[in-house]
Amino acid sequence: MNQNNFNQIRVNLSGLGCWLTLIGVVWLLGAVGLGWLVKSLAVLIVLLLAAPVLGFIGLRFWLRRNLVQGPCPVCSTALTGIKGTETRCLSCGTPLHTEADGFTRVTEAGTIDITAVDVTVDAKPVLPEGD
Repeated sequence: MNQNNFNQIRVNLSGLGCWLTLIGVVWLLGAVGLGWLVKSLAVLIVLLLAAPVLGFIGLRFWLRRNLVQGPCPVCSTALTGIKGTETRCLSCGTPLHTEADGFTRVTEAGTIDITAVDVTVDAKPVLPEGD
């Protein structure tokens, strides 16, 4: 007699008792007239499983509408911010306000922003020919 054959046919039914007990309790509550309790527990479980998924989808939608990416107006470093908030540039430290179309410098009223242009001049002047 070979005893190894029984080990190959063995089926693990350890979790089946738990499921049968759960099904029996649900059937008993339904038979007694407490089916509303079973239904409310089922709805609660579905809501608990769906809440993280819906929260993740809602967060992605909100970020898509409120996340602004653009360059710093002072040093042109790429920045990311949330629309309507104030932040600082990570590179130059300038306080910035985040708007829908990009970033603007936070300045006092009456401040005029200018752009400096570096102009190089040769040492000797160029005269037109014929003079």
